[in-house]
Amino acid sequence: MRPITAIPLIVLSLALLLPAQDDLGRGRLSGDVVDESGAKVMGARVVVENPRGATRMETTTDKKGHFAVGGLGTGTWRVTASKEGYLSASTEVQVSQIKSNTPVALTLPRASASGAGPSAEAGGSLLDSGNALLKEGRYDEALAVFEEFAVKFPEIYAVRLNIGSAFMGKGDLDRAEAEFKSALDKNGPAPEDLRKQKDTSLKALSALGEVALKRGDFETAQAFFRRALEISPEDPSAAYNVGEIFFSNQKTDEAIAFFELAIKIKKDWPKAYHRLGLVCLNKGDFPKALENLKKFLELDPQNPEAANVKAMIATIEQIKK
Repeated sequence: MRPITAIPLIVLSLALLLPAQDDLGRGRLSGDVVDESGAKVMGARVVVENPRGATRMETTTDKKGHFAVGGLGTGTWRVTASKEGYLSASTEVQVSQIKSNTPVALTLPRASASGAGPSAEAGGSLLDSGNALLKEGRYDEALAVFEEFAVKFPEIYAVRLNIGSAFMGKGDLDRAEAEFKSALDKNGPAPEDLRKQKDTSLKALSALGEVALKRGDFETAQAFFRRALEISPEDPSAAYNVGEIFFSNQKTDEAIAFFELAIKIKKDWPKAYHRLGLVCLNKGDFPKALENLKKFLELDPQNPEAANVKAMIATIEQIKK
């Protein structure tokens, strides 16, 4: 059965008609803040805000580095953690009002111990600037910023991941690979060392898998991805991210396997069903696409993507007649 091309056009047109998300609701987020050694960070300021609106909520982590925020509406929220003496960290997550949300994990690298060194705020500003350039595809400029950061904060070796991503964008796979391996090697050779630095290890191993995938070396790619999942076998996000990498490289069968693994780990995660449905649709497997897209709507009917998904389902059912 051949893949169809009409549905993405429908999705794009409907995206403009989606209503703005409500800022407030019954959604709840929780998570943990740790430093680069995995130690809990108590008293970190956590800000949860709607990137498209004005709603902003704040809290602080308890003695176990844990935080929780309620009253969130369905949609995308940005979570930022910060504390004096550390570089800040942030991520964006999808919040559901009717199902439990995946816990957030944020790592705050320590700033230079010396009082004469550069400030954490300056370091955070450099990273933000470099990441913005990276997102815009201005790879040489991003590299310059990340290298400046690496000189000022030599102990924060996770920046090698950013540098590797810039080389990846430039198509220089050899130098990208070297940077990703450098970040990974700093964690130590033993599996327990990798687990202590889980966030950096997962990103480095997944990035190395992506390098191998771009070279067409699927056996090596699979080996890196398996190592990433071994570090965090109960983390659905790890499997989901591997699926995203395969999907972006047009390896639909492999992507399906990892999205299915994410669902196996967390059976009520709408995001994984949504992505699996899209991959199956891309492959032309209409029955499986319908099954997963309908499951997504069942789990999170108020998601901002719900209108698009309903349109996809209607179009698929019309084609099947």
